[in-house]
Amino acid sequence: MPARFVVGLTGGIGSGKSLIANMFADRGASIVDTDQIAHALTGPNGAAMPDILAEFGPHMADSHGAMDRAKMRELVFREPPAKRRLEAILHPMIRDATLAAAADATGDYVMLAIPLLVESGVWKQRVNRVLVIDCPEEIQVARVMARNGLAEDQVRAIMATQVPRAVRLAAADDVIDNGGRIEALTPQVDRLHGFYQQYL
Repeated sequence: MPARFVVGLTGGIGSGKSLIANMFADRGASIVDTDQIAHALTGPNGAAMPDILAEFGPHMADSHGAMDRAKMRELVFREPPAKRRLEAILHPMIRDATLAAAADATGDYVMLAIPLLVESGVWKQRVNRVLVIDCPEEIQVARVMARNGLAEDQVRAIMATQVPRAVRLAAADDVIDNGGRIEALTPQVDRLHGFYQQYL
């Protein structure tokens, strides 16, 4: 990682990571979102698609040549080893693209949005601070059901693959509470943005 001040932003599904990352971007941070990188790698003509299709078969592509996310999600929940096979393809590519984007960043500081930052164990050594976006689990479930149209048991199955809320909070240097009104986010983001600027 280059000699920049780097914040690792993480949180469970439905916690509001993208919204809060955008608020930091508005204040001058450079955001590198590993979810966006993963979507590009697995999109039409994405760099990971040849390896994914070689590993899992041509039926894992949709009509546009992107990874069929619904089919892959169903497979990795049904067969846990399939998840490890997919990660073995994607994680090195995501890591390399993330580091390259961070090196090219021009903002006041770099914020890496990494949903599985705590789970990976690798990224924690690459950031100066870990920022966790937190909210009660019932709010996570409600948000993801509304946003993605998933059933409650599907959302809880995804959450079960992530570390428990308490473990994520224990890994945090900084926490933003996103369990209330959206207006409550602004003072929290402003305070942390000012704090991070002290390291520049």
